[in-house]
Amino acid sequence: MSDLSFWFLFFSTALALNIAPGPDLLYILTKTIANGRKVGVASALGVCTGALFHVFAAAVGLSAILVSSALAFTVVKFVGVAYLLYLAWDSFKSAGTSLQVSADGQPKESAWAAFRQGVLVDILNPKVAIFFMAFLPQFVREGQGAVPLQLVYLGLLVIAVAVVVEVLYVLLASKLTNKVRSSKRLSVWLDRTVGAVFVALGIKLAVSSSR
Repeated sequence: MSDLSFWFLFFSTALALNIAPGPDLLYILTKTIANGRKVGVASALGVCTGALFHVFAAAVGLSAILVSSALAFTVVKFVGVAYLLYLAWDSFKSAGTSLQVSADGQPKESAWAAFRQGVLVDILNPKVAIFFMAFLPQFVREGQGAVPLQLVYLGLLVIAVAVVVEVLYVLLASKLTNKVRSSKRLSVWLDRTVGAVFVALGIKLAVSSSR
């Protein structure tokens, strides 16, 4: 396979995987609609930063532990489930107040808080680790350098594609922000919807397996 064919296949696959709706994208979109473009972008960057952890873990072989050890996978999985359910509870009890703006017109949730939350959501999802362990080795080429180094730069490229795609999604979703935040009734229902999304993500993660 020529270099051109290889990179076309790699980037087209990475683009398709990132465009397809998934838990990370659903999380980012709910944050964007609830709090606006700035918080949405911060959430996307947080999720992608969390993905960096899994890329480096895959490069040094740590992710293989999650694949081979049922106990390790289960522990990480249920810590992630607990965190998602905590986020759900926080949304349910907000009753619309999380979408209200402060005196300076800014959302009550800061971009930094959203970034940290995004990092944890991704790190505590062992399925992300398994994804990188399954996806990246398919594009490792003989004679192109050490395998761990190839895994790292391929993983970084996948994340770079994710950043572009997710920020574009954020920009589109942010157009709904003003209408939602200006209505108390919509704000209450959006908080409940966000909570339901986190519950659904928690259930999906809870029933997942390492296979």
